[in-house]
Amino acid sequence: MRVRMSRRTAIPVVAMVLAGSLAACGQEAKGGSRYHPDSAKDNTIGIAMPTKSSERWILDGENMAGQFEKAGYKTDLQYGDNKVENQVAQLENMIAKGYRLLVIAAIDGRALTDVLGRAHDAGIRVISYDRLILGTPYVDYYASFDNERCGRVEGQYIVDKLRLGKPDKNAEKKYNIELFAGSPDDNNTKYFWNGSMKVLKPYLDSGQLVVRSRQTRLNQTEILRWDGGTAQKRMDDLLTKNYGEQDVDAVLSPYDGLSIGILSALKSAGYGTKGHPLPIVTGSDAELASVKSIIRGEQTQTVFKDTRKLAKVAVQMGNAMLTGKKPEVNNTTDYDNGKRVVPAYLLTPGSVDRSNTDLLVRTGYFKKGQLS
Repeated sequence: MRVRMSRRTAIPVVAMVLAGSLAACGQEAKGGSRYHPDSAKDNTIGIAMPTKSSERWILDGENMAGQFEKAGYKTDLQYGDNKVENQVAQLENMIAKGYRLLVIAAIDGRALTDVLGRAHDAGIRVISYDRLILGTPYVDYYASFDNERCGRVEGQYIVDKLRLGKPDKNAEKKYNIELFAGSPDDNNTKYFWNGSMKVLKPYLDSGQLVVRSRQTRLNQTEILRWDGGTAQKRMDDLLTKNYGEQDVDAVLSPYDGLSIGILSALKSAGYGTKGHPLPIVTGSDAELASVKSIIRGEQTQTVFKDTRKLAKVAVQMGNAMLTGKKPEVNNTTDYDNGKRVVPAYLLTPGSVDRSNTDLLVRTGYFKKGQLS
């Protein structure tokens, strides 16, 4: 049976999951399979998540598995350890077992063309979860947040916090900003970036915001696999090479895991004292470590994406497909994966900073004691 994990205990518990025989099938040793050999194969949902190194993916997987099981399905929840070959092997195993539906948060959105062709041949339906799967017609639906809006929320937060007003080339006050983007193999990266740039570019053009590193193109700012350590190293390099006599006033970060690395670099460079305060640092996903950082006055903001609601959307989509109904969608034009426009249901994100972290408690996303 499934092992239920609270938010307080999720990370320590998953680290103790025994390896088992799944490793022999090419699956991640800590995958946490919920497949039972005596289960009815045509009632099982395969859930493929990218990694356990991020709190949010643990919660996404647990929420989805729990909700599918309440709806009467069995589930097989697997994590790919951010290795494409692991995720492909896990999906191949699910296809071989004859699952009815695959819900996939892809590690590399372009790496699943062949395996999803096999899923299609086997009559298995596919939901692309949060990250759009690219280059294949065999994606039925897409469930995600409005990631372009996530980027706009982050960009607007910086503008408002710096009190920039309207773009003005004659403005006397100028602020230094550095830009970070997500992984180049994640389709969401461009949506985050485009949303942020819609807000920030007029201020970059007016000179009110200055990128001293001159790294203003998407491919100069991407962080492979959204890795916090890589973000920390890049921030170290940016500070060393560009901020000897000046301070950075804001850092655009599209994900909390990057923000934590960026903050580590800033603190190592002497930021975070009364005389040398930290810059504005954005983030996304409202991960517990970052929310605590916000309460401490370190990270400044995060985009709140309620993964319980996203899991619910995926479950409703899957149940509708498997019962002969048409899933509800709210976007049928914007998510072209190169082979088809994938019908999508997008959720609206919110913004959290030190002034409203209680929102996360009021909505039940965290318990009050977790934030202390």
